[in-house]
Amino acid sequence: MKALLFKAVPEKCNVHELSMFVPRVFFGLTMAFSHGLGKVPPPDMLVGGIESMGLPMPIVFAWLAALSEFAGGVLLALGLLTRPAALFLSITMAMAGLIVHMKDPFNVKEMAFLYLAVFIMFAIRGSGKWSVDYLISRK
Repeated sequence: MKALLFKAVPEKCNVHELSMFVPRVFFGLTMAFSHGLGKVPPPDMLVGGIESMGLPMPIVFAWLAALSEFAGGVLLALGLLTRPAALFLSITMAMAGLIVHMKDPFNVKEMAFLYLAVFIMFAIRGSGKWSVDYLISRK
């Protein structure tokens, strides 16, 4: 019982891999299809919002944000180019939480920060063994 409560799951265990696989797929697909798909191509509202922030080239930044959310989410779910995808997603979520929703109450920006925390974890840890990245790295 003590081991079950207090010992870490060994990294070579399938439970450890499952604990990396499930959030990677869930957060990746949720980001891609709940947040990113509706932004490809970027709607005028997204471009206008970026323009109102004073960023240069609002169309370019709108495409970067949209592709980060959609393509980055799909790549994360597949475990393909996981660290770069998670890095771009982290930057996008940091912008959403810290700039886009700067004046909103915390409960509005909370989702962006939750995604940000998960994406930072994948940017640091990588995808785990149940991923395309792992299959590529073994060759």
